[in-house]
Amino acid sequence: MPIKTIDEFISQYPPEVQTILQKIRALIQKSAPGAEEAMAYGIPTFKLNGKNLVHFSAFKEHIGFYPTPSGITKFKKELSAYEGAKGSVKFPLTKPIPYALIGKITQFRVKEVMGQAKEKGKKT
Repeated sequence: MPIKTIDEFISQYPPEVQTILQKIRALIQKSAPGAEEAMAYGIPTFKLNGKNLVHFSAFKEHIGFYPTPSGITKFKKELSAYEGAKGSVKFPLTKPIPYALIGKITQFRVKEVMGQAKEKGKKT
């Protein structure tokens, strides 16, 4: 049966990983007031104005954070110490999680999505 809520998703991990996921969740909530929680692609997702803002997940050896390619590009320098791909970054569980950086990236994505909403409003 597919997982329907972020609480359900987090509850399947060991306690130390649950703590990290709950901190990330709270940080995203604080950084993106008004964003809605959802499950998308089988992982916790925050949406703003109907658009995917950021996603996060947990794996055996890392936390995955998915702020879209623009979020990765904008913070390329700060993220250079971590493995990643076009729209994702891996934070190893063996190192401190960069919560402040996750917050900054989320705030950037909020501005980006809100900017897109304003652009749409101008075109109509």
